[in-house]
Amino acid sequence: MRAVQRGLREGGAMAAARDPPEVSLREATQRKLRRFSELRGKLVAPGEFWDIVAITAADEKQELAYNHQLSEKLKRKELPLGVQYHVFVDPAGAKIGGYSQRLPNASALGKIFTALPLGNPIYQMLELKLAMYIDFPLHMNPGILVTCADDIELYSIGEFEFIRFDKPGFTALAHPSTLTIGTTHGVFVLDPFDDLKHRDLEYRSCHRFLHKPSIEKMYQFNAVCRPGIFCQQDFAGGDIADLKVDSDYVYTDSLFYMDHKSAKMLLAFYEKIGTLGCEIDAYGDFLQALGPGATVEYTRNTSNVVKEGSELVEMRQRIFHLLKGTSLNVVVLNNSKFYHIGTTEEYLFYFTSDNSLKSELGLQSITFSIFPDIPECSCKTSCIIQSILDSRCSVAPGSVVEYSRLGPDVSVGENCIISGSYILTKAALPAHSFVCSLSLKMNRCLKYSTMAFGVQDNLKKSVKTLSDIKLLQFFGVCFLSCLDVWNLKVTEELFSGNKTCLSLWTARIFPVCSSLSDSVTTSLKMLNAVKNKSAFSLNSYKLLSIEEMLIYKDVEDMITYREQIFLEISLKSNLI
Repeated sequence: MRAVQRGLREGGAMAAARDPPEVSLREATQRKLRRFSELRGKLVAPGEFWDIVAITAADEKQELAYNHQLSEKLKRKELPLGVQYHVFVDPAGAKIGGYSQRLPNASALGKIFTALPLGNPIYQMLELKLAMYIDFPLHMNPGILVTCADDIELYSIGEFEFIRFDKPGFTALAHPSTLTIGTTHGVFVLDPFDDLKHRDLEYRSCHRFLHKPSIEKMYQFNAVCRPGIFCQQDFAGGDIADLKVDSDYVYTDSLFYMDHKSAKMLLAFYEKIGTLGCEIDAYGDFLQALGPGATVEYTRNTSNVVKEGSELVEMRQRIFHLLKGTSLNVVVLNNSKFYHIGTTEEYLFYFTSDNSLKSELGLQSITFSIFPDIPECSCKTSCIIQSILDSRCSVAPGSVVEYSRLGPDVSVGENCIISGSYILTKAALPAHSFVCSLSLKMNRCLKYSTMAFGVQDNLKKSVKTLSDIKLLQFFGVCFLSCLDVWNLKVTEELFSGNKTCLSLWTARIFPVCSSLSDSVTTSLKMLNAVKNKSAFSLNSYKLLSIEEMLIYKDVEDMITYREQIFLEISLKSNLI
C-alpha cells in the first residue's frame, strides 16, 4: 500500500488509504531512532553521516564542559565514530547566546546536553538531534545545517521520499502552526501553491520571512493560510493542540540549511569586519534578508534584541545588502510537530504530562535510574532520569528528578525540577520548586551552591533601580518581603553585574557550602522560610547570584558526580 500510495501521489491524486497522522509520525520517529542506534559506537562510511558536528559554547568553561562530555560519549560509544566533533567558543564581545535563564538546570553544562527520559543509557538532546536528522546527509549538497539546542522536530513523509537540501541559497523547514505560535517564531510568506490538497512533503519558494511578527502583520503580508484546504487526516498540528481545521494558520520555522556558496560568503564577510560589536541572530538577521519580498525595514526593529548596541542597525543593513537576492527555499512538512523545550514549564509538561511526545519518542517515566516502578496512567506522572532514589522517598506526579540522589525521608511535591542534588536528610520540597546544585571552584577550594526558587519565577525580568525590586517575585512572593525573611539589606552589593539591570538572576541570595548535601539543605531552608513566612537569616553565609555561580562553576566535579551515578546504576543493572 505504501508503494501504491506514493505512485498515486506522484500522479497528483490522494485516493489511497493511509495511516492516521499520529501513527505515521510515531513510526517515522521510531525508525530514525533505530537507525541512529545502529550507528552509535560504529565507524560511519563517508557520506553516511555528518562530516562535522559543530557545537557553539558561550564561554571557555562551557567549552571545557562540552569537550569533556563529548569525550565521555565517544569513549562509551554513544555517538557515531569517524566524525569530527568540534566545540567553538564565542569570541569575546557581543553574544546572541545566553545561559538558559528560562531553564537554569541546563545553564552550567549546556542545553545541547539536556538529559532526556529516553534510552539506556540516556539520550541527551545532542543524540536526539542527530537521530532526528539521520536522513539528511545523504540528500544534502555541501553546506551547513543550523539548528537550536532546545527544540525537537518530528515529521513523517512518504516511505520512499526524502527531504532534499540541494537548491542554491538557504533551505528551511516549515511547520503548520496557530497564529499565536507564529508571534514567537519565524513565519514564512510562501508563494502561491497550485495543488488543491496538501501533501506531507512540499517544496515551496518563499517570498519573504517575518521574525516574531504580530498577528496583524501576518495578515498584512499574506502569511496566513485559510482553512478548508487541509483534510482532517492531513492536518499536522505540531506543538499546538488547539489548532483546528477550521482555523487560520501559518507556517513557522525550525532549522535551516545554507549551501556552501552562501556559507563562504558569510565567512568572508565576517573575516572582513573582524570582531562584532553587536549581537547578530542567525534566524532574524539572516532569514529576514532572504527572498524577493525582503525589505530593509526590519533592520531598525530592535524589539526582540537582548541588548541593543550602537552598531546594530548598521550591521544588520550590511548583512541585508550582502544576502539580498539570495533565495529562500522552504520544505513544508504538513505532518510534523515542533516541540520547544526551553522553559521550566515546557520541560515539565512534555516530560510528565504530554502523551503525544511520550508516544512519538517513546519517553519513559523512569530512565536509567534506581527507583521503584511508577504506575503509568493517562494523566501526568513523575519523571526520573539517571538518578538513585531510595524506595521509601516519594516524588509527586508532574515532577522531574535528574542526576540526583534522594534518601528515604525525602518527599518532592508536584511540578518540581530537581537537578544535580544530594538529599539524604529528611526534607520536603514544596510543590512548584526548582532546585539545582552546582559545584564551584573558589580560591582553589571545592565548594557547592544550590539555586532554589519557583518554577514559574521569571529570572530574566529586571528592574533598573533598587527602589523597584519590589516588582520582582521569588516563589510568587514580593522579593522585598523575601529579603526581610532572610534578614538581608537592600543595597547595590546585593546584586552582581550591571547595577542598572537587577533581577533574580543577579541577586546574591544563594549560600555557598562545603558539601553538596549541606548546600541543598540550606537552600531548601531559605525556600521553605519564604513559603512558610518564617525567618531564616542568610547573614552568616557567603552568598552568590546565579550569574556568579556560573562564573565559579567547577565543570569537572559536576561531570564526575554524574559519572559516579552512571557507574553505580550500571553496576546494579549489570550493564557493565
